[in-house]
Amino acid sequence: MSSDPLIVFGAFDRHNFGDLLFAHVAEALLPGRDLVFAGVARRDLTAFGGHRVESIVTLAKQRGDRPAHLLHAGGEILTVDTWQAAVMLLPADDVAGVIGLYEGDEAGRLAWAQDYLGFDHLAPYVVPRRLFHRPGRWLFGGVGGVTLGRCEAGLRSEVEGELRGSDVVGVRDVRTLAHLRSAGIAAHLMPDPAVTVAELFDACIRRHGATGEPGAVRAAFPVGYLAVQFSADFGDDATLARIAAQLDRVAAETGVGIVLFRAGAAPWHDDIEVLRRMSSRMKARGRVFESLDIWDICALIAGSRGFCGSSLHGRILALDYGLPRVSVTAAGGLAGKEEAFIQTWDADHPSGSAGVGQIGDSLLSALAAGAETGRHTAVRLAALYRQRFAQLRDALD
Repeated sequence: MSSDPLIVFGAFDRHNFGDLLFAHVAEALLPGRDLVFAGVARRDLTAFGGHRVESIVTLAKQRGDRPAHLLHAGGEILTVDTWQAAVMLLPADDVAGVIGLYEGDEAGRLAWAQDYLGFDHLAPYVVPRRLFHRPGRWLFGGVGGVTLGRCEAGLRSEVEGELRGSDVVGVRDVRTLAHLRSAGIAAHLMPDPAVTVAELFDACIRRHGATGEPGAVRAAFPVGYLAVQFSADFGDDATLARIAAQLDRVAAETGVGIVLFRAGAAPWHDDIEVLRRMSSRMKARGRVFESLDIWDICALIAGSRGFCGSSLHGRILALDYGLPRVSVTAAGGLAGKEEAFIQTWDADHPSGSAGVGQIGDSLLSALAAGAETGRHTAVRLAALYRQRFAQLRDALD
């Protein structure tokens, strides 16, 4: 294995459940390797169970003429544009003002975002080789870009160009794979990194489950509870009322409690006020889970009777533990990464995705089917991810 440090790059510079887990997976599967964790911006997410993350632009300057090897660690990174990345990295109090300032001004948005982030490329979570003087191995492990074919032409061209110049490209769903292959890009299929979380970190998750807020939840719901999450996209009053009614029905028929949690606190992710408003509309016994520590969130899901929500990685953690799971789609929403994951890896589960009006039926069906005996799907996917990751590791030699 090369002795040069490996830059592990991803969107773990902001609070999003899955992205923060990716860095831990890479670290666990590269024991003894000199690793540097990087994102678009320098951030410290250790308070939430994440990593200290360096700015990729700063790292590029520091590397100088020394070789730089880089692993894109996973996530739906191929379709994030510069404006989206910049807003998601803003302090929460600044978001509304910046969005309002550039409403309807596409050129102004791009100029502001590139100035804010300190670079001129269009796809900030796809690192261009030209950023470094001596780019070495360039790897993509379990990334996604379900809507890449519908992205703006400049961004799409930039992303496809970088992928063509990379050493190994592993993507996490068949839709992204089909698009890249149609563009003449050599790519292979591998699961999302989070399919390994239960296998790699179960002891840590169990410790968190026995104490603190996860422990209090278990004590409060001796019959069991559902771990439920919805992004801010579901925050209008009518939608919240429909979801609350569906969850009340499930609770009434099964006796379980409802625990509402966030799978990401960065702008455009989840909003605790939305969950509080939903909770106030429910008759079922429940609570809003406050912790944003990723291991607390893992423990909450692992200790539940099942998962329901819009988070892809909420679903994957439930899969890891062989639990019932229902992914919820917003009305009128395009088929996205959740549906692509289900189609690729979890199509045999009795409940895939559901609209707001089908939550009750889908959850009851999933709960009736029970847990998967031996977590066969989870074990198979974790083994496949390890196999594909070994190919990435070998490419560093």
